[in-house]
Amino acid sequence: MWLLLAFIAVPMIEIALFIQVGGIIGIWWTLLIVLTTAVAGSYLVRQQGLRELGKLQQSFSEMHDPSEPLANGAMILFSGALLLTPGFFTDIVGLSLLVPKVRKAAYVWGRSKVKVATFSAGGTQQRPQHPQDQVIDGDFQDVTGDKKPTHPPSGWTQH
Repeated sequence: MWLLLAFIAVPMIEIALFIQVGGIIGIWWTLLIVLTTAVAGSYLVRQQGLRELGKLQQSFSEMHDPSEPLANGAMILFSGALLLTPGFFTDIVGLSLLVPKVRKAAYVWGRSKVKVATFSAGGTQQRPQHPQDQVIDGDFQDVTGDKKPTHPPSGWTQH
């Protein structure tokens, strides 16, 4: 239900803002602002996305909880989609998600709404001590038979 309301409300807000802003500053300045936020936003999304990817890789290598870098990456990705969508309301929300303190507050709020039962950063599966301890049993059937090849061998095959 909330998603339906968002799909109805957001375009209506955008249309109203386009009419208001376009009436005040003119159509060409309005279009220039929309284009500028899309270009600048894509640059900022790429820059911050690469930074968060580095933090994610670091959390994996140090065996730390990767949920915050993953959530930040998702918010940055969503921010990029909002910034590429023409409109002032989506640009404001998209730019606000590029502010690290806003993302941190959203992460803390979201984390308070989700209960994690367990988290494990490493596997407990044990490997066999000696490779010869592994026995693989199987049956096979030769399917090549006495067939004659239908074409000459290539340079990639051995005879």
